[in-house]
Amino acid sequence: MAHDPIVTIRRILKVNHAGESGAVRIYGAQIAVARLLYRDIVPALEEMQRDEIDHRRLFRSAMPARGTMPCRVMRLWTLGGFVLGFFTALLGRNMIWICTEAVEATVHRHLREQLVYLERRDPELFALIAAIEEEELAHLRSAEAHQTRRSGWFRATAFAAIGFVTATMIWLSTWGDPTPMEREVARPKGPGGIAST
Repeated sequence: MAHDPIVTIRRILKVNHAGESGAVRIYGAQIAVARLLYRDIVPALEEMQRDEIDHRRLFRSAMPARGTMPCRVMRLWTLGGFVLGFFTALLGRNMIWICTEAVEATVHRHLREQLVYLERRDPELFALIAAIEEEELAHLRSAEAHQTRRSGWFRATAFAAIGFVTATMIWLSTWGDPTPMEREVARPKGPGGIAST
């Protein structure tokens, strides 16, 4: 069956909106725990959560023009986000930042693939995601800077596990549709860095 770019663009919006909903819940749970245990990091977490709330709104507002609706597994994203945020916060402030870094690193790679895929297919959505990606990258850098320990088997295992879960959720939410985007990213680039057709 031939690949339909319209379907992929709809799935991009679905998974991005769902992912932002999950991120809002991650930060919400972490903020609740941090208010009791690590009050000094609450302002940073609240700022990042506000960004994610705005991202979620922007992706939702882009859906009607492209004939799509929120992902069918939204409840899984929001429940999973809460559980991940709550338990990582209980494991300590460093674990909060490890979680943020792992999630944002996975999201960053996914958004880069989307940008390559969308550059000539949907310039408006391309510009929206490019702006959001800058803020997500700032979250990643902040998480790296806040960590007191960036080595050891526990950190490496936790980072890998959270990244794997995030990537799996992305794949499930798009019915495996990141594959065409991955192929597009891997293709030889023409002038201006655009993949040749």
